[in-house]
Amino acid sequence: MLNYFKEMFHNSNSTHEDHSHVDKNKIIQIATCALFLEVADADDNYDPREKEKIILIMEETFNLSRSEVDELLKISNESVENSVSIYEFTEVINKNFSYEEKYNIMLNLWRLVFVDHYLHKYEEYTLRKISSNLSLEHKDFIAAKLQVKEELKSEE
Repeated sequence: MLNYFKEMFHNSNSTHEDHSHVDKNKIIQIATCALFLEVADADDNYDPREKEKIILIMEETFNLSRSEVDELLKISNESVENSVSIYEFTEVINKNFSYEEKYNIMLNLWRLVFVDHYLHKYEEYTLRKISSNLSLEHKDFIAAKLQVKEELKSEE
């Protein structure tokens, strides 16, 4: 699966614009979803609420149907299982997302973490690694966390 992921990304830089556009979008979706799966499993408790939150975020972020997200989850999970580190996923995002888009990913990762209203130390550690790999400033890492906490307060 890892070779497939790398091959897809390599092929996305080819001169066949229509084909590479589809491959590149798929790679970006897989890389993004993989980060969410990494965070959801960081505390060794992949809660059903976390899965539903990931589905919702992937539907909204990439304008996908539920069946497309189900397939994305399957492929992304295989990619995570065969990956060496989160770097291969954050590298794809760094090459394709603006700073603002990466910040929005961080916001959604915090939303995922707080779906159960509890922050486990391994979830925060994983978020810190992702934030660092995405070259987000520490102040933005904290701002995203505080913004999500405020959203949760307003929902109560």
